[in-house]
Parts: sequence; structure tokens; C-alpha cells
Amino acid sequence: MMELNGIKPAAGAKHAKRRVGRGIGSGLGKTAGRGHKGQKSRAGGYHKVGFEGGQMPMHRRLPKRGFKSHLLKYNAEITLTTLEVLGLPEVDMLTLKQAGVVAPIAKVVKVIHTGALTKAVKLTGIGASANAKAAIEAAGGSIA
Repeated sequence: MMELNGIKPAAGAKHAKRRVGRGIGSGLGKTAGRGHKGQKSRAGGYHKVGFEGGQMPMHRRLPKRGFKSHLLKYNAEITLTTLEVLGLPEVDMLTLKQAGVVAPIAKVVKVIHTGALTKAVKLTGIGASANAKAAIEAAGGSIA
């Protein structure tokens, strides 16, 4: 039976921590693997991420450009192919969320013209691009 006082880690799982700066014979004496002088050799001497020794850092040298809208997460788009696969005669926001096609937090859904649609589908409360609208109406569907 195994006893708590007999438990040992797997062979090779633990190894002794290297004690640096304990004399020349240890192989890591004197400068203890830190090289000579400079900020990195000193205790407490380090810098924050992106620091370039006082030179103007890259993230400040380059111009600011663009932004990411925080409202995009509420927008979703579906394709004509997705509508074809769903195979429902009437599609609204709730059915799309239940089918797992759009995220539960989506507030605006738009159909885009990718793929083909053969079945007639009635869309309620869902937008569509001009080409998608034409394809849906050509298949006998409608957008409300």
C-alpha cells in the first residue's frame, strides 16, 4: 500500500536549482552569467516592454492608423449558402441564433451574396445586400 511519506516525484522531474555566484570553481562565479557591466548585469536593473534604451521606441516612432469598432461584435453576416443549408421557409433573428449560425449577442444580421440559393426563403428583420436580395427574390423568396 502507498504511504504519503513514500511518495516521490518521477525520475528526472526535479533537478537542483543552479546556485550562481559561488566561486570560480562552480563555473558560474564572479559575474554569475550576467556578463560585464550594463543595465542587465545589475540588481533590479531592467526595463519595461518596448523600452529601447532611451531611443524613441518603435510604437511611438510609427504613425497611429485606423481603429477597431467596438460595435462590430453586434453585427453578423450570413451567406446564401447558409440559408440553403438551413432549409427553413421563414428565417428571422431568433431562428438563426437557435441554429447557432450567428452569435447570441448579434443585434444586426445581413445576408451577403456568396454561394447560391434554390429554395424560397422569407426573411424577417434581416438585411441583405443588393445582390443577395436579387438572388433571394429570383429563388421566389422575399425580404420583410
